[in-house]
Amino acid sequence: MEFLSQMWSLLGLLTILQNVLPTQLLSLLHSLWQSLQDSLTPYSYFDVPEFLGSAAVEPNALYRHVQLYLHRSLLLSSSPPPPRLTLSLPRSAASPAAPAPPSVSLSPNHSVADTFNGHRAVWTHHADTLQDSLEERRSFSLRLPKRHAAAVLPAYLAHLAAAADHLERSSRARRLHTNAAASGSTAAWASVPFCHPATFDTLALDPGLKARLLGDLTAFAEGREFYRRTGRPWKRGYLLHGPPGSGKSSLIAAMANHLRYDVFDLELTRVATNADLRALLIQTTNRSLIVIEDIDCSLHLTGDRADRLRSKRRKLHAAAAAAAYDSDDSSSDSDDGAAGNHHRGKVTLSGLLNFTDGLWSCCGEERIIVFTTNHVDGIDPALLRPGRMDVHVRLDACGAHAMRELAQRYVGVGDHEMLDAAEGCIRAGAEMTPAEVGEVLLRNRDEPEAAVTELAAELKARRNAADDDLHQWEDSAAELSDGSPTKKGRKGMGWEGKVRILGRLRSLTKSESGRR
Repeated sequence: MEFLSQMWSLLGLLTILQNVLPTQLLSLLHSLWQSLQDSLTPYSYFDVPEFLGSAAVEPNALYRHVQLYLHRSLLLSSSPPPPRLTLSLPRSAASPAAPAPPSVSLSPNHSVADTFNGHRAVWTHHADTLQDSLEERRSFSLRLPKRHAAAVLPAYLAHLAAAADHLERSSRARRLHTNAAASGSTAAWASVPFCHPATFDTLALDPGLKARLLGDLTAFAEGREFYRRTGRPWKRGYLLHGPPGSGKSSLIAAMANHLRYDVFDLELTRVATNADLRALLIQTTNRSLIVIEDIDCSLHLTGDRADRLRSKRRKLHAAAAAAAYDSDDSSSDSDDGAAGNHHRGKVTLSGLLNFTDGLWSCCGEERIIVFTTNHVDGIDPALLRPGRMDVHVRLDACGAHAMRELAQRYVGVGDHEMLDAAEGCIRAGAEMTPAEVGEVLLRNRDEPEAAVTELAAELKARRNAADDDLHQWEDSAAELSDGSPTKKGRKGMGWEGKVRILGRLRSLTKSESGRR
């Protein structure tokens, strides 16, 4: 009781002194007391405010890193857990269709411990209400052993930033963007949530190709220091080519899900000029896939060079026909203006080349540009060289391994005599795209036996059709040779017969390309 009475007396004295002594003297006494504590304590303290500067308007990126790191790495896994945590669930995340887990954060004025390289670090969350205001000033403080603080702090902060960066990438909501029709003064993007379910686990790809793609994507995402050291822009180009239904769009979605990138689906036919194309590029974000699908059909890009060659020929002919230098000069200027008008108001090949590999392509980092096409021969070779399209991926008809993988995933059948028969047809030359195989299995998903039986029958029919086409090719080729005997025992044929045979070969080619 005597001790308590003395404590009350001391508190009363302090209250009286606080009301009597000048504010400047009280601040000086508080600073002296704080300095005495700092000199006697075995710890070093580091404050991380939420905002920077005296105006407190610029967000502190390190505060965000600490918040993410504590939320994911410590609060739910520390032992013992902190005595008090704050749970929150935004209204937008409380959807019955896709309920999100509540967010967990460290309550104000509570601490949580961490261990790094054998050293104990303690984080404390502070939240102080400003005088005469409802605004809170939030911060974290880090406590480290004073003897090791100078050596431990840089490595610990680097570890924290890397962990926070990974957590932010894996948890952030991603968007699918597309460019709106060019009706206003500025080209712009519109977006929706990106929710495509495709992953590399669900893709029916050759195991070797899948491993190479995963390795290349992972090396790219982790290559910040490599690209900085070599002086290369942190970007990469992928060309996906193959017949319709071979899985090009699904592969793009799997790439985005693997890297946790946004997707910018660029529709070139909606872009009016090269300047609009550049404006759209500037608006894309880091960590994104910029996709142009069916690049060979989007614009007549391969015609640009031919147009320039024709323009040069016209100028040469005009120069040769001119009687005087003045007329030659005026015709040249006229043709230059015509060529300029031809290209003004549309996206040109040079504009697209600058988009993929010019100076403006370096306005961001960690970007992947993806082109898709059904006919790679229809693309100008200038677009396909390394530095623009670095990785060429051929997606073809469904192979035996992919066919069995799809059957296992769709109907739960991995080993069956019908699958053995289907594999034999594939090895004999029958072709079905992954989309076609998936459709056969999908419509029979409730009857696995019927699914694999129909799949084998379809592949057998395609193999027989391929054999028939091959025989017709051989017969037609033999008849085209003047020295080969025909069915009627004649040698050779006239030009009219050869025309008929060539027409038959052309129709066979068209039917084969239609099946593909």
